[in-house]
Amino acid sequence: MNNTTYSIKKNEIERKWYIIDAAEKPLGRVATEAAKLLRGKHKPTYTPNLDTGDHVIILNANKVVLTGKKLDQKIYRHHSGYIGGMKEITARELLNKNPEKMMMHAVKGMLPHNSLGRQMLKKLRVYAGAEHENIAQKPEVWNF
Repeated sequence: MNNTTYSIKKNEIERKWYIIDAAEKPLGRVATEAAKLLRGKHKPTYTPNLDTGDHVIILNANKVVLTGKKLDQKIYRHHSGYIGGMKEITARELLNKNPEKMMMHAVKGMLPHNSLGRQMLKKLRVYAGAEHENIAQKPEVWNF
C-alpha cells in the first residue's frame, strides 16, 4: 500500500485557455475567478509550489462594476522614486483611461507576491472591449 502524495511534474502540466466576460460584474469577483484559474486551484493536480494554472482572457474590462462609492473614493497610487513623485488617480479616472490596468492590478494583488506570481501573471490577457486576438488557442468560456 502506497501512502505517498502524488506531486505533478513540470512536464505533466496541461494548460487550457479560458475567457471571462467582465461586463456588468464586480471587479473583485472577476479578479478572484481569474486568480483561481491562473494559480490552478480549480484542478485536482494543484501544487502550491508550481505554476499549474491556465491561461485567462478577460474581456469587456471597461464595463466592470465597482459597488458603493468606490468609483470616486478608491485611489490608485504609485511613486516615481523622486521627491514629490507620488501620483494618484481615482478608480473612475483609471476606468475611463486604462481599464486593462485596473483589472491587472486587481488580479496581481490576489496572486503570490514572488517570482511564481509574476510567472502566473504572464498568462493573463485583459482587453477593454469584446474582441481578442487569441482565437487560435480555442479558449473556453468560464461562467461563474
